[in-house]
Amino acid sequence: MEDWKSALASLASSLPEENENSANPKDIEEPSPSEPSDKQSSILHVILSKKHRGGKTATIVEGFTIPQSELDDIARRLKQKLGVGGSTREGEILIQGDHRAAVTDFLKSLNFKVR
Repeated sequence: MEDWKSALASLASSLPEENENSANPKDIEEPSPSEPSDKQSSILHVILSKKHRGGKTATIVEGFTIPQSELDDIARRLKQKLGVGGSTREGEILIQGDHRAAVTDFLKSLNFKVR
């Protein structure tokens, strides 16, 4: 059995060598505040729906263009804040009950454009 230092050395030797054309982390540009981000470029719609829910109301937020992992995180935080259940799927968040005002305020605090 190899010790960890020799295993690490063998892995390091298999990495490609750096050349002058490789990107330096300092050379990577960060987006300037004037460039729109995913949050700023999309407009979210907060709607109330009773369809296919046995007469129960649900607040739906649609129009997200962020990765599913970020959407899940936002939904989790929103559900905890409101103390209700809900789910995410296909770029939308579903919150149980009529919470349009609270959801809109929460999303605006995260710099989303909401209608």
